[in-house]
Amino acid sequence: MFLSKTKKLPLRKGVGIVVLNSNNQVFVGKRIDNPVNLWQMPQGGVDDNENFFQAACRELKEETGIISIELLKEIDNLLTYELPENLLGKIWKGKYRGQKQKWFVMKFIGKENEINIKTKNAEFKEWKWINVEELTNVVVKFKLEVYRAVVKELKLLLN
Repeated sequence: MFLSKTKKLPLRKGVGIVVLNSNNQVFVGKRIDNPVNLWQMPQGGVDDNENFFQAACRELKEETGIISIELLKEIDNLLTYELPENLLGKIWKGKYRGQKQKWFVMKFIGKENEINIKTKNAEFKEWKWINVEELTNVVVKFKLEVYRAVVKELKLLLN
């Protein structure tokens, strides 16, 4: 019964942000609520009064403190993931079964001291820069296909 109800849940409208430093390494954070050694790029939901780009800039500032950015690319397609069964009904107050996300690639043009993950509603407990090739090795399994698609776009952009 529970499974059939959750499969009817909609996908949450969201954004994802690839932040590249001057060496084209990617910003990743380790989530506060994730006890294992997995990392993710900033992401979040879109508010009713926002377009995708506005949401991406807001989420980036809320999660990382980063505001000094330059937009390099908006990835054309929406990328989706479904939550695993053990998280259905728990995340996002049980309203969604996953996310459909618009992804943006941005260049960080500020100084590292701008980065602040100790924000009002902190999501990350640690952050670091990693090489593009490492992204699919550090992400939670249910987001792997999204990260593979992002890496493919990054390789096209950076080569």
